[in-house]
Amino acid sequence: MFPAGAVVERALAASTADEAIVLVTDAHEASLRWAGNSMTTNGSSVSRSWAVISIFRDGPNSARVGSIASTSVDPADIAAVVRAGEEAARTAEPAQDAMPLLEPTEDDSDTWEQAPGSTGIDVFAGLAHDLSAGFDGADRLYGFAHHQVHTTWLGTSTGIRRRFTQPTGSVEINGKRGEGSDLASAWVGVGTPDFVDVDTPGLLSELSRRLDWAARRVDLPAGRYETLLPPSAVADLMIYMAWSMEGRGAQEGHNAFARAGGTRVGERLTDLPLTLYSDPKASGLEYRPFVATPSSSESLSVFDNGLSARRVDWISDGTIESLIYPRAAAAEFGTTATVPGENLLLTGGSDATLDDMIARTERGLLLTCLWYIREVDPATLLLTGLTRDGVYLVEDGKVTGAVNNFRFNESPLDLLRRVSEAGATEITLPREWKDWFSRTAMPPLRIPDFHMSSVSQAT
Repeated sequence: MFPAGAVVERALAASTADEAIVLVTDAHEASLRWAGNSMTTNGSSVSRSWAVISIFRDGPNSARVGSIASTSVDPADIAAVVRAGEEAARTAEPAQDAMPLLEPTEDDSDTWEQAPGSTGIDVFAGLAHDLSAGFDGADRLYGFAHHQVHTTWLGTSTGIRRRFTQPTGSVEINGKRGEGSDLASAWVGVGTPDFVDVDTPGLLSELSRRLDWAARRVDLPAGRYETLLPPSAVADLMIYMAWSMEGRGAQEGHNAFARAGGTRVGERLTDLPLTLYSDPKASGLEYRPFVATPSSSESLSVFDNGLSARRVDWISDGTIESLIYPRAAAAEFGTTATVPGENLLLTGGSDATLDDMIARTERGLLLTCLWYIREVDPATLLLTGLTRDGVYLVEDGKVTGAVNNFRFNESPLDLLRRVSEAGATEITLPREWKDWFSRTAMPPLRIPDFHMSSVSQAT
């Protein structure tokens, strides 16, 4: 393919707009699937997506914007895409988030000309070898491994040149045992940048343990139960909360972080010293350290392209600390611009493992994962969803059986208010939001009264 950096430079040179921004992302992907204890499909692909953002100025903070995306790899198409972006800008309404474009502050010129990162099915060699031991067992294994390497180039007419390669990988294994009404199902998963750190034997061992727990079945009614949430389930709930932390929505009373006369920044949620943060330099969870967006939203602005991402504490020692503000919104409300994170970490718990917390539980439920999470009430961030692939009864410090699935109704904000114990933080893979947000590190949480609102017939 025509070099991505050259696409940026040629598109900028072709622009006749007052200002222009060009984004190019080359994606290399590989996947592996298995079902019924045998490999089924594998494959790899290479693709490119890019966008030209054209800006016509009516003043320093007044502009019209046109953004046109393309997947063409033919350099002959570059000029036509630039012209289309300019035409879109000329007919656009004034942008509500208009700001001066940023000037260069960090230089990626040493990597600008490098080829994009790449992957292939050989990245799964160790995983496939280790899975073969599981295929020889009696349990039926199904699953999917996915590896993506996205390399992004960002160039602006003000001179910004940024480049970053982002690897993202995951493994999910579902195990089934028994048939019909005696069918038991369990899930394990892990995120990884390169598959070198994937402990497949450990995943298979944990899967087998969960299926062993399901040998005894117990039916329980809906209600409030002391519940242990593993890191994966905690991640799914915290991700939804993080997505909702938009400063403008809070200032205008549209989300759960609003309060009369302002926002809930400064409000204490819990006496536990819990800190929820995003950090592009977090070990094993690194992400692109600058804004690169082809369109504006409540969280991101095209005028902020190239803005460096730093660590942001969303909740600090139990207190709401920060909300998401693009530069225009930050200027409007007199606060600091904050870039939404592409990882999420919750720290401040003890060094207790999930097994330690089980051993201290007299009677309660152990969830494994949540799914079909949807928002019920944005004003309180009330969510509903279903349990999946294993809800277990804990009695006198031991898991004694599997119980039926439930629908739950809970707000992540309320859960943080009511949490009575947080364990050791570990890197984990969210089940529900993995396809959109996979870089998380969470502790297990003990909730004394988790609300199982109804029994679910899902199996």
